[in-house]
Amino acid sequence: MTRLLCIGMGYCAAAVARSLAAQGWAIAGTSRTAKGVAAIDAMGFAGHGFDGAGVGLDLLPAIDRVTHLLVSVAPGATADLVLATCGPHLTDAPHLRWIGYLSTVGVYGDSGGAWVDEDTPPAPRQERTIRRLDAEQAWLDFGASNRCSVQIFRIGGIYGPGRNPLRQLLDGVAQRIVKPGQVFNRIHVDDIAQGVVAGIDRGQPGRIYNLTDDEPAAPDVVVEHAAQLLAIAPPPLIAFAQARLSPMAASFYADNRRVRNQRLRGELGVCLRYPTYREGLAALAAELRQSGAAPTIGTDRE
Repeated sequence: MTRLLCIGMGYCAAAVARSLAAQGWAIAGTSRTAKGVAAIDAMGFAGHGFDGAGVGLDLLPAIDRVTHLLVSVAPGATADLVLATCGPHLTDAPHLRWIGYLSTVGVYGDSGGAWVDEDTPPAPRQERTIRRLDAEQAWLDFGASNRCSVQIFRIGGIYGPGRNPLRQLLDGVAQRIVKPGQVFNRIHVDDIAQGVVAGIDRGQPGRIYNLTDDEPAAPDVVVEHAAQLLAIAPPPLIAFAQARLSPMAASFYADNRRVRNQRLRGELGVCLRYPTYREGLAALAAELRQSGAAPTIGTDRE
């Protein structure tokens, strides 16, 4: 049986797992907490504990059986936590043939709003993205040393059910932040799952794939569009310098780039379900209406 082990069964990995489970794959995943392990079990998958400090005895059989590994755990301060703890066990895993590493487009650094692609030399400027680039290389080196196909997926701004501007507006926490010239690529979580599954099916060993949408857009424009879908007034415009952002959220505004996704479309043959934020937010708004969680939205508003 084909078996996927997700080290770090978070938002994106769970979407990939659901897609492959529908194809008959056996799925296992890890969480740092007992509550998280229970949540994985509740999804119908096999949950295991992994806190980055060591490999528990219950995780070893899953590693021994794994054929495909998906890693979404952020690297530690000095090394990739999964490689540091699980590396020797993965080297000995007799059936392992594919590893996917979920990274970030942040490794490209700041291009001043110019377009970048997978052939653009990475130039991370922040500590967290420098560590990500180091982790990417460590996994590529691991694959080369162990004759295992490793693919790197650099992901744009993630949104989807429960995590999107519509939900933020309804919860009263959305901000319409203006930073002149600033744009972000985004990608719906379902398209992330599409891209990773296509990588498994058709991707090349050692390859890097950008998982982003087709249209980088300013954050205030996206929030305004979300408000229009909900037929509510958007929050007031606020300058970036006055925005209430966590240090992590503010760090995303330090770099400005437009990210191409030609390999995703051409090499992997992925047709994005949500090529821009418009299609993605429209689908999410429809889901909210069906659940009764959003105001009724007229489709023929003038």
